[in-house]
Amino acid sequence: MTGTIINVITVIIGGMLGARLGARLPERVRVTVINGIGLLTLVIGMQMALTTRNILIVMASVLLGGILGEAMGIHARLDQIGNNLQARFARGDEKNNFTRGFITASLVFCVGPLTLLGSIQDGLLGDYKLLAIKSLLDAFAGMAFASTLGVGVVFAALTVFVYQGGIALAARLFGSALGAVTRDTPWVIEMTATGGVLILGIGLILLELKPVRVANLLPAIVIAPIIVTALDFFKIILP
Repeated sequence: MTGTIINVITVIIGGMLGARLGARLPERVRVTVINGIGLLTLVIGMQMALTTRNILIVMASVLLGGILGEAMGIHARLDQIGNNLQARFARGDEKNNFTRGFITASLVFCVGPLTLLGSIQDGLLGDYKLLAIKSLLDAFAGMAFASTLGVGVVFAALTVFVYQGGIALAARLFGSALGAVTRDTPWVIEMTATGGVLILGIGLILLELKPVRVANLLPAIVIAPIIVTALDFFKIILP
């Protein structure tokens, strides 16, 4: 859990610094900055998505994940949490983008290979090196997001704590069944590619091109490893 705690602290610090800085920026500067972040998010998502070794696995994961996520109403639940936090902690102009900042930052901080691999290593081996690297990246990302989306980004630290902490705890309890896990592990590759598709959705949201309910696609990240494992177990080779 050490890596998760470090990550939570860096998200809070980066978010608070960004929110303080953003309050002093003119509106046109904020718009330009968020557009730049949106474009960069698209590039990162594309890079991740293109790592797949079989696009059919990513396609099936996203389709099944979207159906499951809509049934679970994940986006609505996150939206409700964001609204509750906004009602309690937001003041004045902070209310404008509070929930958007909370949801967007939560997704960005929790979708990606470093989140999973770092949390597993932290829980299984007590090695938080990857999460320390992620923490530094999240600090700068949190600063950038908070400068345009406001203080809601800071509260994404709660999502990081629950999500990464949950993975680390599960790895500590059941990690022996996973064996050696690296970036080159087949199911990690497809999970990363699937996460890239979700990152692309976040980019579209930031650029206000399409209000994609990315949170409802989150189950796809879990489904991708399941599909890869099942295909390997039954010795099925996709075209």
